[in-house]
Amino acid sequence: MSAGGEGGAAAAPAAGSTTFPTRPVPGPPRPYRFPVFERLTLDNGLGVIVAPVRKLPLVTVSLVMAGGAGVERAGREGAANLTALGLLEGTTRRDGNEMAERLEGMGAALGAAADWDSTVVTLTVLSARLRDAMALYGEVLMEPAFPEREIERLKAERLAEILQVRTEPRGLADEMFARFVYDASVRYAHPEDGSAQSVQALTRADLVEQYRERFRPAGSTLVMVGDLTVDDGVTLARELTRNWTGTAAASPVPASVAARAERTVHVVQKAGAPQSELRIGHVGLPRSHPDYFPVYVMNAVLGGLFSSRINLNLREAHAYTYGAFSGFGWRTGAGPFVASTAVRSDVTAAAAREVLHEIDRMRTEGITEDERSLAVSYLDGVFPIKYETTDAIARALAALVVYELPEDYFDRYRGWMRSVTRDDVLRVARQHLHPEALQLVAVGDPAVITAPLRDLNVGPVLEYDAEGQRVGA
Repeated sequence: MSAGGEGGAAAAPAAGSTTFPTRPVPGPPRPYRFPVFERLTLDNGLGVIVAPVRKLPLVTVSLVMAGGAGVERAGREGAANLTALGLLEGTTRRDGNEMAERLEGMGAALGAAADWDSTVVTLTVLSARLRDAMALYGEVLMEPAFPEREIERLKAERLAEILQVRTEPRGLADEMFARFVYDASVRYAHPEDGSAQSVQALTRADLVEQYRERFRPAGSTLVMVGDLTVDDGVTLARELTRNWTGTAAASPVPASVAARAERTVHVVQKAGAPQSELRIGHVGLPRSHPDYFPVYVMNAVLGGLFSSRINLNLREAHAYTYGAFSGFGWRTGAGPFVASTAVRSDVTAAAAREVLHEIDRMRTEGITEDERSLAVSYLDGVFPIKYETTDAIARALAALVVYELPEDYFDRYRGWMRSVTRDDVLRVARQHLHPEALQLVAVGDPAVITAPLRDLNVGPVLEYDAEGQRVGA
């Protein structure tokens, strides 16, 4: 048996020897090129992007409509989400069950969802069945029925989700954090998929109006990725939308007004809870901000990676938690910056103190070259493997449209990331982390956590019930 030939096992060191095989050294990063795509606009105003990716006989098609939950009018929060889901419940020609059975028979997957910035309807199917599946896809897009019974069912499901959030500390902490960070007049202060009051008030007529405002060719983009040529994709897009006209409503950038300028502690009562959910942050930055890449690297070191400062502090040094992370919510408007963790009730205040310490340290000390190198190497290295599937590539191209990124963005991404310096990180930490404006939200047992949080002396301490109503004001 070979002991050291090619493909064989490495020879074990002799007894008593301290010599070990040399550890492999990583090679230089390989060049990466995002799949080539072509972009054009049809006569009816519909944007079309086709990216031939011929590795597998699959095609993903996504219709991207700008303007999601972030541009909903006051009192209609949740309309974008329910409208997207309602598309799948039947058309003027067939009900939802028949549509689902026909798509299943083709091996096709159809989904629809709305987020803060867009609504996307996605079809993935074998390329051999693409034309047939596209006919059903067009029917869903242009002939939705929005049956009253199914809309009421979707509303009931959303209301049940809201009730569950109110009983689960993690979701409750996320909802209350947004409420305490943003002014009540700002859409971002309210749940992305609507509150109990707004969802209950929505009617079929509201969803039909949402559909008529948003689902129009001019202002939308059809993304096609997979086993097809550019010419085939453009031909199918023209056939699909030849009778579709109109211009989508404008999508203004959502306002991002902060609820408070001063640091404040908010305790949301969860009597008897054995642990607390902590959220610490403030209004962040819009996705279009020119400091996106240095901020991304800065946050990776602060709390974006497992090896980040916040996680190593709270998890490794103090054993307060299993994990603690931070991030910027990148949206067309200024989404939140937030550090998140769950800790034992008795160390809630101590954990909050350590998060504040790490934020301050990021602004005063900057980062080491080892920290910069580790963060950049990771973000650079994982970038190509994000785009292994037609669906992932389609989602990336949708982001290109929604956030108006340059067409060579994905090819230049790694170079931009590598170019971030330690000085860049220190500059953006000082400019975009605001310790004086941090909102500290703790969902937990007030009998255990309120007094220690008050003793931190980092700001006034306010108490609320699970509905967000002030207690003992």
